[in-house]
Amino acid sequence: MSPYQDLLQRLPGQPRTWLVTGCAGFIGCNLLEALLHLDQRVIGLDNFATGLQANLDEIRASVTPQQWARFTFHEGDIRKLDDCRGACEGVDHVLHQAALGSVPRSLADPLTTNGTNIDGFLNMLVAARDAKVASFTYAASSSTYGDHPALPKVEEHIGKPLSPYAVTKYVNELYADVFAQRYDFHTVGLRYFNVFGRRQNPDSTYAAVVPKWASSMIRGEEVFINGDGETSRDFCYIENAIQANLLAAVATDPAARNQVYNVAVGDRTTLNRLFELIRDNLASQGVRADLRPTYRDFRPGDVRHSQADIGKARRLLGYAPTHRIEQGVAEAMRWYVQSL
Repeated sequence: MSPYQDLLQRLPGQPRTWLVTGCAGFIGCNLLEALLHLDQRVIGLDNFATGLQANLDEIRASVTPQQWARFTFHEGDIRKLDDCRGACEGVDHVLHQAALGSVPRSLADPLTTNGTNIDGFLNMLVAARDAKVASFTYAASSSTYGDHPALPKVEEHIGKPLSPYAVTKYVNELYADVFAQRYDFHTVGLRYFNVFGRRQNPDSTYAAVVPKWASSMIRGEEVFINGDGETSRDFCYIENAIQANLLAAVATDPAARNQVYNVAVGDRTTLNRLFELIRDNLASQGVRADLRPTYRDFRPGDVRHSQADIGKARRLLGYAPTHRIEQGVAEAMRWYVQSL
């Protein structure tokens, strides 16, 4: 039995109180759903800047009334310390997902990105520290590797940031490390690599590539690839991200705590290959199969290739990805066809 399978068996008999910030967003709502299915008590915090009420409604329909009754929602903003303090009361574990993502968004509006991702992050650290939570697990980012050329990406070696967003996520890691050192506070950062899956919003101006392409294909719209399509990423299905969060939050090994981990599969997929996977999976469900992409200029601030070394997470957390990109895309496309 894997460490994660063992945890999934133990948690229902050991209910704890979890705070999920950004609980109406993509990763946050999936964490909320997983925790409720495990009969945990969950507090959610969101200001709906990017999160959707529809995500919460869908989760309510997917769990039992008894499980939904264990969820308490706070509409609030992490940029307000009082909102953070109120949400942290009585919490055992914090899963901090609230942030403004997107490299292009940060280039267009660095002030708002900074206010949410740095000021808001520090508010959450202070509130969680003062509430004496047992662990603080937060969404870091692969963008922190910046212009470092080596592949695969290893946690201890980063380059210069290439966007304001990358700067904010690196500052998060620095603050978390200081709080761990100076306040004996258990923090774990998870450097997500292109997480995708159900409930990832396709309609945002800054939508990620998988939901954007899926939506465009289903609706018969043009699909754009930035560059020549040979740019590659380590695409990580949402179930892998859920696993990493839960393992990190309850880690008791001192060596595993106060660390930063890559959360990925440890593989690379080109945008051209991703296009084919999405198109072919949608075609099996009745969407047009003769679609072709339109190529345009590379996007400023993007790196050419990205791939994670997940050895550290395997070794210290027992992390073992359950979904590779093929399985993840197949599951995600079923959700998009049903939803769109």
